[in-house]
Amino acid sequence: MGTEKGTTYLLSSFFFSIILTIVCQRTVKAQSLPPAKHDGFLYTNHRVDSDTIMIEAFFDPVCPDSRDAWPPLKQAIHHYGSRVSLIVHLLPLPYHDYAFSTSRALHIVNLLNPSATFRLLESFFEYQGRFYNAQTSNKSRDTVVDEIIKLAAETVGNSYYSAIESGFNDRKTDLKTRISFKYSASRGVFGTPTFYINGFAVPDSGSAIDYKQWRSFIDPLLQAQSRKRDDLPHLSL
Repeated sequence: MGTEKGTTYLLSSFFFSIILTIVCQRTVKAQSLPPAKHDGFLYTNHRVDSDTIMIEAFFDPVCPDSRDAWPPLKQAIHHYGSRVSLIVHLLPLPYHDYAFSTSRALHIVNLLNPSATFRLLESFFEYQGRFYNAQTSNKSRDTVVDEIIKLAAETVGNSYYSAIESGFNDRKTDLKTRISFKYSASRGVFGTPTFYINGFAVPDSGSAIDYKQWRSFIDPLLQAQSRKRDDLPHLSL
């Protein structure tokens, strides 16, 4: 390599290194810190240990399949009691017009009164038709959001109306809803409902799972745990 070419190469490498360093620094600064709390709403409040079967459900409040998936999942959770725990994550799908707003309402209510979060989720499922695409096509966004606020207040208590309304003007609730979306994306979830059991995806993503299917997934896991305990040596006192 000649002297002139060598000098040009070194200068090019030097400037490329500077540009790369600047880009990397800007990228690092642009990345937000992990949230202070794990994403999702915990449905069960019992103690979770290494033997607890953990189910994660990814729902969209205005997704018909999420609505249909909830009753059998809830039935299964109640059947197994403390042996199974459930976390619900929100994935507001972009092709459901008010998925983000209803998801944001759930985050707001969860901040105000966590015990009412799932009551509101069930209200959105029950009155889903009021917020689902074509039903809102002739309404302004402000009108629909106001209807969402009213339903939320009716569900959790009208005394919360002002606080819920204020929550829609709070940047923090917007960010919480975005974090939920980003978390779902980071797990490779792109449709609802999607389920994970102990960190592994359940087949047939995007479809409701009936109670019998839930039993077919969970019963063998509990049986395996029981056999493992039986195989442990019993110490005599």
